[in-house]
Amino acid sequence: MSELAIGDIAPQFDIPRDGGGTVSLQTFAGKPVVLYFYPKDDTSGCTTEALAFTALLPEFEKTGAAVIGVSPDTVKKHDKFVEKHALAVILGSDEDTAVANLYGVWKEKSMYGRKYMGIDRTTFLIDAHGRIANVWPKVKVAGHAEEVLKALQTL
Repeated sequence: MSELAIGDIAPQFDIPRDGGGTVSLQTFAGKPVVLYFYPKDDTSGCTTEALAFTALLPEFEKTGAAVIGVSPDTVKKHDKFVEKHALAVILGSDEDTAVANLYGVWKEKSMYGRKYMGIDRTTFLIDAHGRIANVWPKVKVAGHAEEVLKALQTL
């Protein structure tokens, strides 16, 4: 799928989540959603990002927003990640990368000259009407959760 832009309707999804059950964008209809895609549980940047969103979760919740992290990791890995770091955000398991493809964040990457497919760390702010209000591609983790919160507070 081509890149999503501000004003586009956010693609619907229903995927397994940490703790069992599923997470669906439809569940949060009428509320804003912070949907962040990250490459892998329990890596340095991904842990820092999840901890930052968890620390600010009460502020996100004051706006009525849900915070959902999505990676290709299994629910079992998500559960270990949540337990190890006391995470409070929802973690969706996109093992087949269908959601990452819908949102245009499953991309060819390169490390040390080796090409491979992976998640391009990206955050989407979805408004209460289900439209994309903001997009942060190629996220740099430091200060990111705070930046997303500020954008959310201006919706």
